[in-house]
Amino acid sequence: MTKLHQAKTIVEFLQENVQDYADKVAFTCQGESITYQQLDQRSTVLASWLQHQTALEQGDRIAIQLPNCLAYPIIVYAAFKAGLVIVNTNPMYTPREMQHQFTDAGVKALFILDALSPKLAGFVNDTDIQNIIGIGGNSELAKLGESAQASSHEFSAILTSGNSTALKPLQAIEENEIALLQYTGGTTGVSKGASLTHKSLLSNVNQIGQHFGDKLTEGEEAFVTPLPLYHIYAFAVNLLYVGGIGGNNILISNPQNPDEFVNSMTDQRFTAFTGINTLFVGLSQYPPFKALNFDTLKLTISGGTTLTPDAANKWTTLTGCTITEGYGLSETSPVVCFNKPGQEELGTVGYPLANTEVQLRDANGQVVADGEEGEIVVKGPQVMLGYWGREDENDKVFTADGFFKTGDVGVVQPSGTIKIVDRLKDMILVSGFNVYPNEIEDVLTRHSAISEAAVVGKPSEKTGEAIWAYITVSEEVSTDDIISYCREQLTPYKVPKNIVVLDELPKSSVGKVLRKELRD
Repeated sequence: MTKLHQAKTIVEFLQENVQDYADKVAFTCQGESITYQQLDQRSTVLASWLQHQTALEQGDRIAIQLPNCLAYPIIVYAAFKAGLVIVNTNPMYTPREMQHQFTDAGVKALFILDALSPKLAGFVNDTDIQNIIGIGGNSELAKLGESAQASSHEFSAILTSGNSTALKPLQAIEENEIALLQYTGGTTGVSKGASLTHKSLLSNVNQIGQHFGDKLTEGEEAFVTPLPLYHIYAFAVNLLYVGGIGGNNILISNPQNPDEFVNSMTDQRFTAFTGINTLFVGLSQYPPFKALNFDTLKLTISGGTTLTPDAANKWTTLTGCTITEGYGLSETSPVVCFNKPGQEELGTVGYPLANTEVQLRDANGQVVADGEEGEIVVKGPQVMLGYWGREDENDKVFTADGFFKTGDVGVVQPSGTIKIVDRLKDMILVSGFNVYPNEIEDVLTRHSAISEAAVVGKPSEKTGEAIWAYITVSEEVSTDDIISYCREQLTPYKVPKNIVVLDELPKSSVGKVLRKELRD
């Protein structure tokens, strides 16, 4: 089993990684690699610059708005060395979303892809941002010119400045201090910052290690990392956990470009893969990907959204490696449950991790009987401190006895594994009957002609809500045939009333289907 970490803060944890795995490759991206020692050296230069060349103080928030690239882990390591709090930011955000997040978090410095910097023009002076650091050039950032009150800098120039000023010693960091503000997707309302502490993140690293430790070898693993590091799934599992075992993260900058994806893997030895359902479906159907050598692949992890049996079976048939599905949320740092590699129970998210208590409760807050559906509530060391500056929201999501209310509906299987039925807010009410989109989507994707499916409810004078199914297809098929197929598989009130064929389903930057856009 891989070691459990004794570090109380992420600063100590990262220092341990560098000491233990100095000469091991830490990250690879687009043909370039850096070792843990190089990561340490470059991040120390940047951390020193942040301490000595800016007005940032320990505890201040900085935002990182980048796709997967080698700059990302350097910035993360540097931020923690300088005692700063990280605010992960999606590069796909609109100016409105950026302004909300930067203002809400009180961000004082921003690391941003240079090409994205024009988005700042209309609002940056209305934030607390004092320094903007452009990655991949500085031409677009320079165009902001005097209109931006914040100072602008070029990332590579900072790293090559030869800055050798010693790091200032940090004031003692407590394990319950905030390390990361991870903003929720905002699909159910305004985006809120989950306050994740040093303890919550490191607890989850150790919990993941306990779960997968006998499957992995320290200093020997190479993880294909297509999910963006700004997403809590990849931040915790790839950047932190894989770093804690001295692994190499093979970063995929643009997973939506299948040729770039395959090129990134072609000459690399890889032993593990982290992904989500839509990615497994797409790659399993892409001939150049199918031609890769999967002999060394021994672990595939799925999270973020429901894994369909069809996707799991296609992947296993192609690669010879089963998919281990887990479940978590931004608010839980993120992992709550995981299946056991090689013993997966398809259709479930496995068992709660060590030191994690999971209950299913009804609308009155009472624990439901075995086999009954209920809202999943969680208590454990990985649960967030609360939402940043939102005591009103904290009162809504924490129970009187300290459980976090996930908003997900689940049921415990006879084996003890947990099956996610659906989001409470996605449930469709048809003539008084509860209908869960996941069930119908599962049936639809079992049809040989259907590649992907998303199901939503829309207002209906006759039944309260009507079921609409949006699909993508791999071959020609009539909507009448699909409805006939659904009638064979589902009770009448669960059969979609409308089938819409799209070229592609609307998705977030991490590949999660956006049901809200389909409802709208």
